[in-house]
Amino acid sequence: MSENPAGKVQEKNPEEETSISEENTSNSVSAESEETSINNLKQDDIPQDIPTADDSSSRINKSDLESAGFTLDEFASLLSKYDYNFKPGDIVNGTVFALESKGAMIDIGAKTAAFMPMQEVSINRVEGLSDVLQPSEIREFFIMTEENEDGQLSLSIRRIEYQRAWERVRQLQKEDATIYSEVFATNRGGALVRVEGLRGFIPGSHISTRKAKEELVADFLPLKFLEVDEERNRLVLSHRRALVERKMNRLEVGEVVVGAVRGIKPYGAFIDIGGVSGLLHISEISHEHIETPHSVLNVNDQMKVMIIDLDAERGRISLSTKALEPEPGDMLTDPQKVFDKAEEMAARYKQMLLEQAEEGEDPIAVMTI
Repeated sequence: MSENPAGKVQEKNPEEETSISEENTSNSVSAESEETSINNLKQDDIPQDIPTADDSSSRINKSDLESAGFTLDEFASLLSKYDYNFKPGDIVNGTVFALESKGAMIDIGAKTAAFMPMQEVSINRVEGLSDVLQPSEIREFFIMTEENEDGQLSLSIRRIEYQRAWERVRQLQKEDATIYSEVFATNRGGALVRVEGLRGFIPGSHISTRKAKEELVADFLPLKFLEVDEERNRLVLSHRRALVERKMNRLEVGEVVVGAVRGIKPYGAFIDIGGVSGLLHISEISHEHIETPHSVLNVNDQMKVMIIDLDAERGRISLSTKALEPEPGDMLTDPQKVFDKAEEMAARYKQMLLEQAEEGEDPIAVMTI
C-alpha cells in the first residue's frame, strides 16, 4: 500500500536531515556572532567622549554662546525686552482698546490692561473720551501709580501735556515772545487766560484798556511773560508790556506825542498815548517845584509830552513836559506856550542827546536839565 498508516512517523531522507541540521547550526552561530558583536560595540566601539544627560559638559557655557554668534550680555539684553518693569513717572507707548464711561483701557504690554481715568485724558476740558482718543490708536501715556492689588497701572495723558506745556512757556519766555490768549474769567485782582493749556493770570496793573475788566471776557489780548514758575504753579503775564513793546517799535526817545491824562497819582500822571500809558513823573512836569500833579493837570486833559525813556523789559514809557518848557516854570504859568513850542524844544533835546553821546557822557543826564 502506498498510503502512510495513521500515527506512523514518516522516515526522513538522510540528506535532508543533514541539510536542516546545518541550517540550524548556521543560525545559531549567526545569533551568537550578532550578540558578541553588540557586546563588543558596547564595550569597545562606543565613543568615550559622548557626555551623559547629567554631565556638566552637556550644559551651555559662555564659549557655546560666543560660537553661536552672540554673547551672554546680548542674550540677557534680549531677554530683558520681555521683562516689563513699569514704574511711576515712566512714559510708555500704549494702544487704546476700550473706551468706557469713566475712562479708557490701554494695552501697554503689562500682564493686566492699564486704566486711564477720564480726568487724565487732557490738560484741556473735553466733553468725552472720543474727543481725544480712538480705539486702536497708539500714543504715549504717563504712568501715575504702582500696580494696584489687581496688577493694574493708572495712566495719564494730561501729565505729559502738562510737562510739555511748561517746557513750551519757558521757551517762549526765553524768547521774550508776544502771545495772544483769550480771557475766560476776571476777578478782583485781574484777568485769567490759558496759555498752552496752563492757567495764567494778568494782574490788574498790567491790563491796559479802557474797558472794564468784566467786559474783557472772550477778548483776545496780546501778552508778554512776567513770571514762569512751574514749582509754584505761577504763570503771570502782562497786557501792558505787550502793548508798550508794540508801541515802542514805532517810538523813539526825544519824540513828541499827543496824549490824554487818564489818571493822576501823588507821584505823577498816567498819559494815554495811542493806546498805551506812559508815566509823567511829578519831577518831569516842570523845572519849578510843584506839590502835587493835581495843581497842574486834570483827568482827560489833552497835552503834548516828550518821550525820555523806553523800558521794554519792564514795559514802561517815561514822559516829560519839563524838557519842553521854553522857560523854567512855563508849565505852571502858560502850558499852551509849552505845547506850541514842543517840537522846537524836542529838536533841541535830541541835539543835546547827540552831543552827550559824542562826548561819551550819559544821555540820561539831559533829563535833569
